Amino acid sequence: MRTELGLALREAFDEAEMALGRGEPNVALTWLERAHILGQRLSLAHARAHWLMLRAGWQLRDWREVVGQLPRIFAALLFSRLWVPLGNSGRARVSAFQPMPLSEELRRLLD
Repeated sequence: MRTELGLALREAFDEAEMALGRGEPNVALTWLERAHILGQRLSLAHARAHWLMLRAGWQLRDWREVVGQLPRIFAALLFSRLWVPLGNSGRARVSAFQPMPLSEELRRLLD
């Protein structure tokens, strides 16, 4: 993994986990969407993003998010290296197959 991408991914996960620890799941979800986009081609990072989204959903008592993340965790482990919808935020309220626009910063990190 390129160093800049790796650092950005690590920062996103660290910030998300700190936010979860502080009981700020909405802040965590913002960081997790970033982590999801940056790590969705890496099976373990992809699955980790979905696991932490599940935890954030649990803190929010957002059962749609919790239930929606379960199949995404398994799909991330199985299919990340085959195909991913570029830019997809990974949230349960978004189709798992829907590509989404990327910011210039994220596009640069992923190139």
